[in-house]
Amino acid sequence: MNAFWMALQLLSTLPTPRQTHDQDQNSAASILFYPLVGLVLGTLLWSAHALLTQVLGTLPYADMLNAALLLGLWIALTGALHLDGLADCADAWLGGLGDREKTLRILKDPYSGPVAVTTLVLLFLLKWLCLVILVNQQQTLMLLLVLSLSRAGLLVFFIRLPYARVNGIATAMADKVPKKKALCLLISLTLALTLLHWHILLAVALLALLFFCFESALKQRLGGFTGDTLGAWVECAELLLLLWAVFNPLV
Repeated sequence: MNAFWMALQLLSTLPTPRQTHDQDQNSAASILFYPLVGLVLGTLLWSAHALLTQVLGTLPYADMLNAALLLGLWIALTGALHLDGLADCADAWLGGLGDREKTLRILKDPYSGPVAVTTLVLLFLLKWLCLVILVNQQQTLMLLLVLSLSRAGLLVFFIRLPYARVNGIATAMADKVPKKKALCLLISLTLALTLLHWHILLAVALLALLFFCFESALKQRLGGFTGDTLGAWVECAELLLLLWAVFNPLV
């Protein structure tokens, strides 16, 4: 359970028990629980939608307000962690001018430029519009898949790519990740979801395509991944899965 609490602590703002055991070992094992954390967050968002539907009732533009409040809760539950990574990557990829060291330096810069701000505004707009449609279609249960699958994709980075910084915060964690267990978990999860509904296979295929785009860009520019690039992945994967959910209702 220590590894699960550590995963929940890292990927959300939800309260967790204090950890007293081997931090490095638990931190490495915690990645196996990332999809479960996504499932927990998705369940909270879906429950919030159900409550908001009752509270807002038939108010004018209730679906838009519902979606806006859901998006706000979504950001609050994750502490804007992944948004920060996306913003940093947007600035670094444009400002780095193809240079590895310059890109890594900008990734550590706490300030956001116009590229980062523009990227976040577009992301919020697209996410909100997708949520409006899902609320209208009564398909908010899809949020469980969106949040769990996007975080499941994080495991693939640890399996296939090295950590880009030699003395980074996550270097020890990346070295101790149980890659075989992570791979087995991903295969089992994919098979289970495919059996649940064959449309989910398309979502997995789209995520695989997105990952290969990320992998190619990261290998070419950094030679590996960083925490910020993982945050950018989560945001891009969530948006891709939201668009898939809009066009592929399961019921």
